[in-house]
Amino acid sequence: MPSEGNTFQTNRRAIILLFIANSISGVAQGISMIAIPWYFTQTGDTTLFGYLYAAITTVSLFWGPFSGTLVDKYDRRKVFLVLNIVMGTILFSAAAYGLIHGHVPWLIVGGVYLATFMNYNLHYPNLYAFAQEITEKKYYGKITSYLEIQGQVASVMAGAGAALLLEGTKNGQFVFFGFPVGIGRDIAPWGIHHIFLLDGSTYLLSFIIIFCIRYRSLIPRKEETGKVLQRLKVGFDFLKANTPVLIFGVASYSIFVAVLVVAFYTSPIYVEKHLEAGGDVFASSEMYYSLGAIFAGLAIRYIFREKHISITLSIIIMTFLTAGLFFVLNFTQSIFLFYLMMLLLGLTNAGTRIQRVTYLFRKIPNQYYGRAGSIFFVTNILFRIFFVSLFAIPFFQNKNNIIHTMGIMGIFLCLSGIILIIFYSRIRLDEKEKR
Repeated sequence: MPSEGNTFQTNRRAIILLFIANSISGVAQGISMIAIPWYFTQTGDTTLFGYLYAAITTVSLFWGPFSGTLVDKYDRRKVFLVLNIVMGTILFSAAAYGLIHGHVPWLIVGGVYLATFMNYNLHYPNLYAFAQEITEKKYYGKITSYLEIQGQVASVMAGAGAALLLEGTKNGQFVFFGFPVGIGRDIAPWGIHHIFLLDGSTYLLSFIIIFCIRYRSLIPRKEETGKVLQRLKVGFDFLKANTPVLIFGVASYSIFVAVLVVAFYTSPIYVEKHLEAGGDVFASSEMYYSLGAIFAGLAIRYIFREKHISITLSIIIMTFLTAGLFFVLNFTQSIFLFYLMMLLLGLTNAGTRIQRVTYLFRKIPNQYYGRAGSIFFVTNILFRIFFVSLFAIPFFQNKNNIIHTMGIMGIFLCLSGIILIIFYSRIRLDEKEKR
């Protein structure tokens, strides 16, 4: 983590350990989340995976709001510890099945995918709420940027690992950022169960690191009482009373919706059927995406300085830019342009997330952050259910018809950008209020 004088002096050690633990589990987790969609693409079960993804997303519709109440009710460090135990157990169990039987059936692979998604739905709200709780308010912009950099460095490493493990080496070479790199030896492709074993091991290591975290909460939190629905209603009531925050939170998620649908569903099909390329190209595209996101983490606060360009305006600009990226992908069959568009997509999505989280940190009290965030998450899920269900239709699986999904996502982003423009004055006025 970058050092800037007395930055994060109060909980510096706790923040460093949190970053280390998040990086270690993030690398192997990223490899698994690249390997699983490619597993279904290679077995020819892309339609099955589409329906599986839609079903998992539907389950998230109910789990997301509940996870938000957990984030606000319990000690966030303990939530991380429990998550690592549960996920490590699931991954080790799936790996053990594969080691014993020599293969892992799609049902177990799908179960791991479901568990990982459930983990995402709790891990990231908990991560941001915990970071907000242990960081001085004047450093909110820095902590969101650092979290993005850390996460995307882990993703680059995951992409490199996936490129090597999914395809192995040919003549002692593997593809790194789309270019052959010699390592002097041949490595056979890993089976999905070996990847699960690696992933499970990192959860164990992450548990040990988080167990060592000691911190002082910088934001007073009162004990949450009442039933789940009552606690969830508190978050909804807060957003209802702060309409600009609600509109901003929903509309600014559009790039993230498009990225999740493309990254976890359409991209592997696009690579195989439209670009006619292999798993190394798919994994390399994830690395270029992460490289763009790392640049966003380093530079986005300086590119869009709030004295000149507001957070809301910066998100409007990046939303329309992202729409243009998807339109390009709809009309090109160039692997070079695919890599370039993924790099820019990483920049715009990460840049938007940094700006969005900084705004929400300032506007949403830490006591409600998990629940308010879960409401935004529900709208995100509803959009994803719609798009994945639509793109799972056999038409999009035939020949290279998957390209039309890119154009549809571009239109969706244009509509989201128009909504932000319509409500710009109200959101901007709210943004100018006390920070």
